Amino acid sequence: MKKRYFLALTVSFLLAFPLLAQQRTLLHCGNLFDGVRNDLQREMTVVVEGTKITAIQKGYAKPAASDRLIDLKSKTVLPGLIDMHVHLEGETRRGGTIDRFTMNVPDVAFQSTKYALNTLLAGFTTVRDLGGSGVNVALRNAINRGLIDGPRIFTAGRIIATTGGHADPTNGYRKDLMGDPGPNEGIINGPDDARKAVRQRYKDGSDLIKITATGGVLSNAKDGSGPQFTEEEVRAVVEAAKDYGFAVAAHAHGAEGMKRAIRAGVTTIEHGTMMDDEAIELFKKHGTYYVPTIIAGKVTSDSAKIFGYYPPFVTRKALAIGPLIQGTFAKAYKAGVKIAFGTDAGVFVHGYNAKEFEYMVEAGMPPLEAIQSALMVNAELLGMKTQIGSVETGKLADLIAVDENPVQNIKTLQQVRFVMKEGKVYKQ
Repeated sequence: MKKRYFLALTVSFLLAFPLLAQQRTLLHCGNLFDGVRNDLQREMTVVVEGTKITAIQKGYAKPAASDRLIDLKSKTVLPGLIDMHVHLEGETRRGGTIDRFTMNVPDVAFQSTKYALNTLLAGFTTVRDLGGSGVNVALRNAINRGLIDGPRIFTAGRIIATTGGHADPTNGYRKDLMGDPGPNEGIINGPDDARKAVRQRYKDGSDLIKITATGGVLSNAKDGSGPQFTEEEVRAVVEAAKDYGFAVAAHAHGAEGMKRAIRAGVTTIEHGTMMDDEAIELFKKHGTYYVPTIIAGKVTSDSAKIFGYYPPFVTRKALAIGPLIQGTFAKAYKAGVKIAFGTDAGVFVHGYNAKEFEYMVEAGMPPLEAIQSALMVNAELLGMKTQIGSVETGKLADLIAVDENPVQNIKTLQQVRFVMKEGKVYKQ
């Protein structure tokens, strides 16, 4: 008798649950920028069921008694934004170099949850995390399981670098602490190491590969722009990555390292500060995308003016390299290089990612193109163009709302009022 009762109860629950899951949410949108059309559509209704958009209707549809209604009649609704370059494990602060000696893995993990939430609440429903300790993989998994709130994450796990190069985790250590990190830690020297490091990232659960093709600003090392991979090494990374279904992002400031990476077949170049005319032609020839991170350059150069904010090596590089990125972006855009939106959040405070739009427009990119670079352009790069990047029937219900028309006032994207990810409201 008991068995029959519990069986009946279970069947009843299973039959009822789909009905609960299919409750409709109607969003009454004063203006809708769907990411497909180039203009705003006035007085629209977006219907959401479960995690997806199931209808888009002209006018304000009347809700049924069982529907949930969200009134956004005074707002402009857009698809959730996508940032192709963040670091969710950490955040800039004065004297923060010491953190790697004082913070344990659980400390990093707990603080990353705050940074992830701040990013989501700023309207970025999808991000590409381009390097950390491996906590970023666990963070992605926890968000996917619904344990914590944050954006949809595609992560590189640990960065792949060369000995002493940007992202060698032991740069600046005392000699007896340096050791000799290898492919497991993301440090390679030669094509065989490169292949092993890619395979280790696959084993670790990464979604893509990130390499440091040149020196960088925030590593405690002298050079910030010279090439740090041979072209043969980059090619080995790219070939191995292709076998495992990985795209490859390449950090690069200097022109020579950038050119090697493009010729070897990387998908994106991050920063690209010192690209020359030859590099621009290679971008166009190979169809490589440029992720500029203008805001990172501005913030690092400003921070370097504060006494003690960075170590001396970093301060010199930040003052020299940081101010150049916006000008490089303007040159690349005018030359026809393909642009993907990315910020390098973590180098600045998480949640201020949308400031990048303002700098892109300031440098000559029309607002509409700047917005699209964070929507369908990035969705396609992530292999997600059928799921995110626009407001269309059948796509995931990633939606945000702002006060004004962002095509007329790009700064309005810095004040997101409403955030929905996969049908769940996180900010209203």
